[in-house]
Amino acid sequence: MATVSVVLAVFNEEENLASCLDSVKDLADEIIIVDGGSSDRTVKIAEKYGVKVKVTDNPQIFHINKQKAIDMATKDWVLQLDADEVVSRELNDEIRHLTKRSDHVNSLNGYWIPRKNWFLGRFLMKGGQYPDYTLRLYRRGKGRLPQKTVHEQAAVDGEVGYLKHPLLHYPYKNFNMYLEKWSRYTDLIASQIESGLQNKGLLTKLFYMTGYFFIKPINWLLTTYIRHKGFYDLWPGFVFSFFSALRFPVSCLKYLKIL
Repeated sequence: MATVSVVLAVFNEEENLASCLDSVKDLADEIIIVDGGSSDRTVKIAEKYGVKVKVTDNPQIFHINKQKAIDMATKDWVLQLDADEVVSRELNDEIRHLTKRSDHVNSLNGYWIPRKNWFLGRFLMKGGQYPDYTLRLYRRGKGRLPQKTVHEQAAVDGEVGYLKHPLLHYPYKNFNMYLEKWSRYTDLIASQIESGLQNKGLLTKLFYMTGYFFIKPINWLLTTYIRHKGFYDLWPGFVFSFFSALRFPVSCLKYLKIL
């Protein structure tokens, strides 16, 4: 039977880490955590579970630390998680089942996993939020993160498949936490805008601004809330679509030093 390494990169995750580790402790043959210098009890909680812990710095592109954890894996398959995710019992069983089947182990190098995202008291099932497929399970040495953007997917060499059962994602304990992460994300987008517009002419910059102030937010809101039926998720669906669209003009205002 193939073996599984569960790998995480974490930073100040004392409220989430135990739930995540509990969901994989009977699945993982090893658990590896790269900590970005947490100031809370994250490392102590990890050590209670007997996992391998490496403490390092906390880069803005957090996928750098995720890749460090992936590189430390020694087992046949790598399951990369975030601390605010929980492997459902059904997904746990599905992964254990496929690693026992030699035909899957030999023919596929990775698997996309559907993910349910918890927001304002419910899992969002519309608005393009489910199935929120993420490529998290791959053969060791066959999957790698580009380490360039926040929401990038792993690049896997060879054929990949799809799992049926979901990964449960609890990114926000409350709306204030959502706004904090949303603000950090818009800071990152603002820095990417600045980098992309270096040495560009006035017309190019005006075209770019038009997209971020008008085209992108309107298109995003109409696509997620109307086309992908975000209204079925009631008030949480509207709030999520609205603030997701609002990130574009806010990021641009931050780039212009207005916010």
